[in-house]
Order: sequence, then structure tokens, then C-alpha cells
Amino acid sequence: MPIISGDYTYPDRTHLTKPDAFLRGAHRHSEHVSRKNAMGGKIITSRQAAELVRDGDTLAVSGFVGFSVPDDLMQALRERFIETSAPRDLTLFHVGACGDGKDRGANRLALDGLLRKLVCAHIGLEPEINKLVVANKIAAFMLPQGVNSHLMRAIAGKKMGVFTHVGLKTFVDPRIEGGKANEAARRSGEEHVKLVEIEGTEQLLFPSFPINIAFIRGSVADEDGNVALHKEGLISDQEEIAAAAHNCGGIVIAQVDRIVSRGSLKPHDVKVHAFCVDYIVQGAKELSFQSYLSDDYHPEWSGEYRMPLSASAFMKLDARKVIARRGALELKPGMLVNLGIGVPDGVASVAAEEGINDHITLSIESGALGGIPLPSVGIGGSANAEAFYKHADIFDIYDGGGIDLTCLGAAQIDQRGNVNVSKFGGRVVGPGGFINISQNAKKVCFCGTFTAGKQELAFKNGELNIVKDGSGIKFIKAVEQVSFSGERSLETGQEVLYITERAVFKLTERGLTLAEIAPGIEVERDIFPRMEFKPAIASDLKIMDPRLFQDEPMRLEL
Repeated sequence: MPIISGDYTYPDRTHLTKPDAFLRGAHRHSEHVSRKNAMGGKIITSRQAAELVRDGDTLAVSGFVGFSVPDDLMQALRERFIETSAPRDLTLFHVGACGDGKDRGANRLALDGLLRKLVCAHIGLEPEINKLVVANKIAAFMLPQGVNSHLMRAIAGKKMGVFTHVGLKTFVDPRIEGGKANEAARRSGEEHVKLVEIEGTEQLLFPSFPINIAFIRGSVADEDGNVALHKEGLISDQEEIAAAAHNCGGIVIAQVDRIVSRGSLKPHDVKVHAFCVDYIVQGAKELSFQSYLSDDYHPEWSGEYRMPLSASAFMKLDARKVIARRGALELKPGMLVNLGIGVPDGVASVAAEEGINDHITLSIESGALGGIPLPSVGIGGSANAEAFYKHADIFDIYDGGGIDLTCLGAAQIDQRGNVNVSKFGGRVVGPGGFINISQNAKKVCFCGTFTAGKQELAFKNGELNIVKDGSGIKFIKAVEQVSFSGERSLETGQEVLYITERAVFKLTERGLTLAEIAPGIEVERDIFPRMEFKPAIASDLKIMDPRLFQDEPMRLEL
């Protein structure tokens, strides 16, 4: 611990004040100097920070799923609203996702009247926010994650917005849905994306908008307000969000685990400089998380130490492992690989078990490169990472076609090869980084079980037997929402596979085409009856590798 080792020195914090009328209504940059002088500096409490938010503000919050989320600040804002019914009608912006699937992260702000509008990429882990969206209590706009990260840079630079091909022919395209996730968004009359033509090429313009308040999280701040991120599991969007709010004349508030004396921080560790930070809050321990995956600090997640590979638990043989193994067969030496959450992240475990990690670079759209991506609400982090890119920077690589292979999930797949991950069954999820990644990777593998619901499978002698099938149909005539466009993929020449435990399909000019079946599986018995359409069949229909269905390692060589 730094307080014992003498790595830092600590300031006198006896000047902290309780919330009072002096802070209520403080709302713009020009007023901050006198206020900070009167308070004795930048250090305030989380409740004082909450008092700075006013009705109608646009609040930008940092974080990637459970990493770098300023929970104490959001909890304080929640408590203020419950007690006072203020502030009201906020616009909440976060780049990607910000939640644990229960009540943390943005879920803390899911109060009727607190929010008016939501702009983000994903709310699959924000069930409380989701209820407001489905009930049309707030207008929700779901935009690609990479666009959102770049939008913060555009706002900071006072640029018109982000011009990009990302989102064309998906639900984000204004010719389809314009990213409007619910009826409240459609009724609002607001637009967050426009179709434009530049030198004869179609582009989408995502216009800039002002940021009034920024809540960001860091590891350590000095009393001047310099913020270091060296204990974080990734470098999220703190710098871009802070710059956007600062250049809009807004307020930037940083929640940190520890506050130290000025001059204590190493320059390389400081990622958000004091000029861009108006106030700092030392977060309560119970509201400060390196990640929602664990309450403890993990040095192997921040890159401080590496853990031995033997500490990893490999997957048991089930449908998820079969699918992950089939995805791993597409790996080649030197590849830059992106993995999605859920079934696809099993490819990382398979690669580790097979001892081929050193031959590829696994990446996550959070910016973590190398190592072993973490599962579940740890998505975004990586154990033994080799490098941490900033959130916005990794999407520069992704958007330009830098990914050689991506393995992503799929909730629905249709006969034209379209994929839906963003809205289904009355539930709004959002695309996350899916659109940026799936549209631009050289090869795309959509990975998931053939049917939805609980399955019971048996594996014997390298063959698969379906004991009990899932009750839901995932291969349907037309997806509810187009998150991935088969038509555009064919135009750009991508190679696309749809990998399940019993069959592998390819995208061809004939649409979805059956290319492989598992040993022990019969097409007329186990595949066609569980689809709403009959796919084309490849002339060279193959049997999937029997090693996928055996309990021992595959001895995979790249």
C-alpha cells in the first residue's frame, strides 16, 4: 500500500465541507475559480459533486461495463434526486455499457424524472435503465460504441461531428431506424445521425452536442486535480469525456480511490491533467471498484504484475467449448483478434489451453491488447495484458480494418445473413462495439448455440448427440433489427461464418449457406426443423473436426 511504502505523500483534508446552498446551482466553468477558492481547493464530497448537476444537463459518465465507473458520484446523484426530486430531465451519455446486470453503474440513475434522454451504445447490463426505455419514460438512442468514443473527441475539438461509414445499412442508418431505440425517441423529433454524401460516397454524420457535466473515475489524484489511471484495468474514455466537457464550458468531476499531495504522481501515470479537472472526490470504498468482477484489486488486470497461466481454469466440454474451439480453428499466426462477450470469449480460454496465445494478439474494444480477456462482467479487462490503448484509439484501428478475425455473438440470424444483437423479444440491448467490429473485420465468426434455451447434449467418440434441444428459434426469416448487414458485407468482400455446436454456415451470394455439420448430426432431423427457412447447402458440405467434441485438448497448431 502506498501509504505504508512512502510512494506518495498525503494532503491535509480537514477543510472538506458539508453540502450547503453555496454549491447548489453551481453550474458553469466561469464560476469555478471563486468557488474552489472559497472551498479551499478542488477536493469535495460526492454529495457536493451531485449538487453541481442542474436540470436539463447532459451528463457524460466514464466506464466500460464494470471498469472505470464512478459509482460513488452516481449514487450521490441518485440520493440527491430521491431526497429533493432534483435535478430533473438529464440527458445521460456513456460511450459503451456501464452496469453489472443488476443495480450498479448507470442503473443507479434509473429514476423516473431524473432522466429525459439516453445516448449510448449498450444497455444489456443496465436492466433498470432498460425498464425506463421499454416503458418510454426516456428517449433512447443507441449508437455504435466506436462512434461514441470518437464523438467525444469531435466535441472536444468543436468539430461538426463524426463522419463515418460505420452503421450504414444497419438500424443506425436514418433510412432504417436512425438509432432510435424506442417510441419516445421517435416522438422526440431529435436526430443523432444523418445520411450525407461526400465526393460521391455515402457517409453517416453523427452530430456533436454539448456536454455540461462529466463524471469520470481514476485511481489516484493529487490535490491539484491531476488524475492517474495506473491501477485501472483499462484506459477507458476519461480523457476524451473530460476534454469534451471542459471545452464545452462544463464541469469535470473525478472520483478516485486516493488523493495525494501535489507533485506525488509520475507524469507517465497522469492521463487527465489538472487543467481539465474541476473537482475531485475520494470515493467510498464500498462504491469504488476496479471491476464488478471482483471486489478486490487484481494487479494482473492493471498490468502491475503477471499471473501464472496455470491459475486459469479451462472450460469443460459443452456447447460453448465446442463453438469456441471451432472459432479457434480460424486463428492464424500474427492475427489481431477481437472477441465478444459470452460464447465468443471462450475462444480466449481455448487458445490458452492449447498454448497458442503467444502466436496471436487478442484484443477487446476497451483497448486491452494481449493476455487473456476476462469473462462475464469483467469483459473489457484482460489478465496479463501486453498494452492498454485508449478506448477511442483502438476504434481507429478497428474502423480501418485492422482486425484480422473477430468472434461475436448473435441473438438472431436470418436467411440474408443479417444478424441482430441489439433489440429482440421486447428488450432493448444496443449494439455496443458490434457494428464497428463486424463491419470492418477481415473475417467475422458469429458464435452461438443453434437454438435458444436450455440444451442437453451428449458427446461420445467425437460425435454430438442432441438429447434435449433448446426451445427457441434463432435462425429466422427476418431479424427484428439489423445490427449486421449481410448485404453490405457481400459488397465489401468480407468472409463471414456462423458457428454453432452442430453446424457452420457461410455467407454467400445465395445467402446463408450450410457449410459444415457435426459428426452424429442429421440435417433433416437436427437442423432444418429448427430453422424458419431452408438455407442453401454448399456443394462440398463438410463434417466438423471430431476433435471439437472430445474431452482432451485438440493439440491445435497454427
